[in-house]
Amino acid sequence: MMRADQHPLVRSTTVGSIRIHALDAGLQRLDGGAMFGVVPKPLWERRIEADDRNRIPLALRCLLIEAPQALVLVDTGIGNKESDKFRDLYGVENAGEPTRLEDAIRAAGFPPSDVDLVVNTHLHFDHAGGNTFRDEDGAVRPSFPRARYVVDEDEFAFAHRTNERTRASYLPPNFDPVHDAGLWTFTTGEAVVTEGVRLVATPGHTPHHRSVLVESDGATALFLADLCPTSAHLPLPWIMAYDLEPLVTLEVKRRLWERARAESWLLVFEHDPVVTWGRLDPHEERPALLEE
Repeated sequence: MMRADQHPLVRSTTVGSIRIHALDAGLQRLDGGAMFGVVPKPLWERRIEADDRNRIPLALRCLLIEAPQALVLVDTGIGNKESDKFRDLYGVENAGEPTRLEDAIRAAGFPPSDVDLVVNTHLHFDHAGGNTFRDEDGAVRPSFPRARYVVDEDEFAFAHRTNERTRASYLPPNFDPVHDAGLWTFTTGEAVVTEGVRLVATPGHTPHHRSVLVESDGATALFLADLCPTSAHLPLPWIMAYDLEPLVTLEVKRRLWERARAESWLLVFEHDPVVTWGRLDPHEERPALLEE
């Protein structure tokens, strides 16, 4: 049997005594200009090439954490509920049983039913779509019915107060069936999820966006989510047009990069199609990544 660290759907490492697995939950394609905001195309295209529809490939990378007291899944990709038109528009590739996310969890050595906690950094469709699935009868049900789902309570409320700018990203079938099943645990601010796993406030992309810290034996990893979706977004002004508060994003990145560099954090990228993780070069003032 292929070991998890040799499987194409999984990359594994340790943070202190905690083992983590980066899971390939599929791929999507979004407009390159929207992904890089005010950065001109001749600059960003050197990093990630666009297709003939000006879309760039983006990983749907989730994180599985073997915490001491719980098996924790961070974010869930896009799921299997969307129409062919949606999948074509966003270039979704995530076929599996029922999606590539569950295949990757199994490749890491666990049946999906072993997941104890599902943490959502925020509730956009490419981070929370796999919270639920559409069964053979067309019903939408929680994908991990024995797990508790965790999200910031203000993010949950924000997802239900959409407007013309935000409603395309927040799709109720991704989170309301979890509420109907009574599976949500709501957090406030910065919060401990379980031993070794902590939510940190990283607003900007959404007002209540969270990133996830894994801490053990003096070592730290930070799952960035949409604070910094790819390694190309490490420079402070390289910020998505999707961010609702881009200047807030800039200052959060400035603060966290100082700590990450000084304390040699492992930075985990949710959407980079090539780079899974790395550490900031302590000898470079501008953020430069040392891949691992």
